Amino acid sequence: MKKLAIFLIVLGCAQGLKAQQAANTSEKSLFERVTKVEQKMDWFHFYLNMQGAFNMKFNYNNGYDGLSEAAFNMNQFRIEAKGNVTPWLSYRWRQRLNRGNDGSGAIDNMPTSVDIAGIGVRLSDKFSFFAGKQCASYGGIEFDLNPIEIYEYCDMIEYMSNFMTGLNIAWQMCDNHQLQFQILDSRNGSVEDTYGDIAADGVKDGRAPLLYTLNWNGNFGDGTFQTRWSASVMTEAAEKQMYYYALGNKLTLGDFNMYFDFMYSSEDIDRKGIITNLLGEQNGHKMFNAQYMSLVAKFNYRFAPRWNAFVKGMYETASLSDDTAGFEEGKYRTAYGYFAGVEYYPLEDSNLHFFCTFVGRSYDFTDRAAGFNNYDTQRLSIGFIYQLPMF
Repeated sequence: MKKLAIFLIVLGCAQGLKAQQAANTSEKSLFERVTKVEQKMDWFHFYLNMQGAFNMKFNYNNGYDGLSEAAFNMNQFRIEAKGNVTPWLSYRWRQRLNRGNDGSGAIDNMPTSVDIAGIGVRLSDKFSFFAGKQCASYGGIEFDLNPIEIYEYCDMIEYMSNFMTGLNIAWQMCDNHQLQFQILDSRNGSVEDTYGDIAADGVKDGRAPLLYTLNWNGNFGDGTFQTRWSASVMTEAAEKQMYYYALGNKLTLGDFNMYFDFMYSSEDIDRKGIITNLLGEQNGHKMFNAQYMSLVAKFNYRFAPRWNAFVKGMYETASLSDDTAGFEEGKYRTAYGYFAGVEYYPLEDSNLHFFCTFVGRSYDFTDRAAGFNNYDTQRLSIGFIYQLPMF
């Protein structure tokens, strides 16, 4: 185990920001349980992040109604190492094992399977920074959760680039309020890999393809009400920008909690690719003046010490903000999401939980999206979620 720890450290793995992290630090690691030796050091922690399920998928489209697939899936499988080397230096690394590792064409020379890899430096009680590959500091409560906790993301998060390389500077203004400023590469690969052949449309690659984000995390009433708001601007190409705003709000009242996320994206080049697939090429991101909005609300009720029930709803639109390539300005698609489920936590000091969830999605097209028919998908899933502390 000691050799494994040294090997992982040499890889340059990294701890830093709390984004996309939901670790349970009270649970004993597998190493402690097996050896009966209490782990006193804080410089190395190793986790398996897992979400596995038996998924039954149903499609209702163009006259076909019924089961389309029933199979076991490991929906999420990530390994993670993090720790504090000194009181001021930390590291974190997280990588998806069910995604390819080819990073030869990446702008940051990193494979897309790596979510996070970098170091955190604590300059003082007020200021710190994290350097390396990391999660963008976008707002939204759901965006900040560990991905294994999400049964299905909204389209806004599912189709955006979330993990990029750069620098995050955090200012802890007081105990309850934090500001973060982040500058990252705006993409992982080349402009052609990201958007397609936009040069054919007279668009040139930008000299500084960067993303800038300002993030505010607020805490009111000793955690009763929390905020995670952000505003971002991204250079997509020369004289082409994306503007993204996210407002996340969470309310906790005893055994009940809820959150509501608002997200809006205005894209000179269609970064999500949804509008392009509707109006242009079936695969690509070449349509201009794309506009997306998402509303997500989730309600949780811990009705017993080890049982949680939830419902979740989503409303999303895909539009053109201006007349483009012969297509008129306006909304082209509306997507609805409706979720319900129950979760069981068998261990008192563990984040292990079993779940049974129902996920429904409906896609409605306006008259502008000629040739597309409304359709629905549904999924019934039974499985488990566990961030297993190995060491």
